[in-house]
Amino acid sequence: MGFLGSLLGIIGFGIGIPVGLLLGFFLFIYVEPGDVEDPIIRPIHEFDTNSLLDILPEIPLWVKHPDYDRIDWLNKLLSDMWPYLDKAICGIIRSTAEPLFAEYIGKFKIKSVEFKSLGLGTIPPSIYGIKVHETRENELVFEAAVRWAGNPNITLVLKLLSFRITLQLVDVQIFAAPRIILKPLVPTFPCFASVAVSLMEKPHLDFGLNLLGGDIMAIPGLYQYVQGTIRKQVASLYLWPQIFEIPILDGSVGVMKKPVGILHVKVVRAIKLLKMDLLGTSDPYVKLSLSGDRLPAKKTSIKMKNLNPEWNEDFKLTVKDPQSQVLQLHAYDWEKVGTHDKLGMQVVPLRLLTPHETKEFTLNLVKNTNPNDPHNKKWRGKLVVELTFKPFKEDNEQFSGHLNGYGSRGNIVGKASEDVSLHQAGLLLVLLQGAKDVEGKHHNNPYALVNFGGEEKKTKMIKKTRDPCWNEEFQFVLEEAPLKERIHIEVKSKRTGLGFRRKESLGYVDINLNDVVYNGRINEKYNLINSRNGVLHVEIRWKVI
Repeated sequence: MGFLGSLLGIIGFGIGIPVGLLLGFFLFIYVEPGDVEDPIIRPIHEFDTNSLLDILPEIPLWVKHPDYDRIDWLNKLLSDMWPYLDKAICGIIRSTAEPLFAEYIGKFKIKSVEFKSLGLGTIPPSIYGIKVHETRENELVFEAAVRWAGNPNITLVLKLLSFRITLQLVDVQIFAAPRIILKPLVPTFPCFASVAVSLMEKPHLDFGLNLLGGDIMAIPGLYQYVQGTIRKQVASLYLWPQIFEIPILDGSVGVMKKPVGILHVKVVRAIKLLKMDLLGTSDPYVKLSLSGDRLPAKKTSIKMKNLNPEWNEDFKLTVKDPQSQVLQLHAYDWEKVGTHDKLGMQVVPLRLLTPHETKEFTLNLVKNTNPNDPHNKKWRGKLVVELTFKPFKEDNEQFSGHLNGYGSRGNIVGKASEDVSLHQAGLLLVLLQGAKDVEGKHHNNPYALVNFGGEEKKTKMIKKTRDPCWNEEFQFVLEEAPLKERIHIEVKSKRTGLGFRRKESLGYVDINLNDVVYNGRINEKYNLINSRNGVLHVEIRWKVI
């Protein structure tokens, strides 16, 4: 009996434990207490200290932090648009998930994976507060506290062998604090080119997962494992400084492309040009420019009475897109009076060039770029040019800095590469973004003059304002780094009508370019000299060839 009793005890223990756990699990899932009562709502001043500490995480950020704004209007907008947003978001989820499901069909004995139902429910997410950061960049930065306690109807059906397995996602709760950056701001609707999103802290995610009628997330240990795994995966992809960027505008629309290199052009000679003058000669010169460039065209000297002129003149042009831009060459016959006659033209696509390699082209001049125009069959002469494309060294701006605790960027962004040569040629880019509180004694029609290296460049004039916004960029091609150089920028005002004092100075600033060379870029606001309260916002970058 002793042996038999021990054997029966072992069998009973081995069977009783699994049966008990299974019975307890189903009782936990399906049995609800019958004495559930509605919650009691009380004014907050009636709570004691411990109760207030318990509800503190539920208080909106706009109550706890003065720099967060309350945006009930946006929550109202989300509530009204949620039925339509629900369908739009579910359409994106379905179109994204179905190709992924198709990859698993046929693997692991899986016959099909499909959505039985897909809906985000009737409860929209709520934004508990929003904080807008002021930066000196050409972007809009804000942070939001988002919470969603939804009732989605998402059911996935998996056919495995002869079994049909149904998974249902229920009771989803998501708490997240995303930072959203709209950049760069451009003058084309919707006025920003992309949306960059990153999470400022690990999100809180809670949900139930029904399998065979029971919530498998209630199994001890599984819930914590799934929560930790999801949070780690999300953090590795989207937690700051990781960024998820969504392009809004095509790169060719509205967005100001940044320079990527310098095109060195040597206009060597022309051969057998047309005779345009009465004495059987021409006075030729050549104008050259890049497609898509708003800068004035470069121009060679004029060779008087010469049908086979030799120039051997060098020019430098700033390249923004070597894959699509073309060099445009136009030959003219100079006239002392009247318009100059066209001798011919030709274009050279930059994609034909190899970086840092000089290539000579002998071009047949034509009337226009239309290949079907019979006038292009007429002999107009030849033009010999040498082209070299020199791209800039890799930018120092891969990481664009971050917001400090007060929501503003540092004045100088980026770090100079240790191997920067201070004696190499490069491009100095000066972006005049705008000015504030510039005030003239007689009129306020401000414009800015940029003086550097003997060159003077001018912004457009904005009438009747003390806070002009120019957002104009100027370029200076230099043979070496401007270490001991200063750039002089002066804000002036010009009277639009007749009268005395047509121009007056509203203030100026002299900027030392040492920081620009060593750091690659500065973005600063300068107090104008000889101005009461005027401030000038300037961004300057140095790119080494």
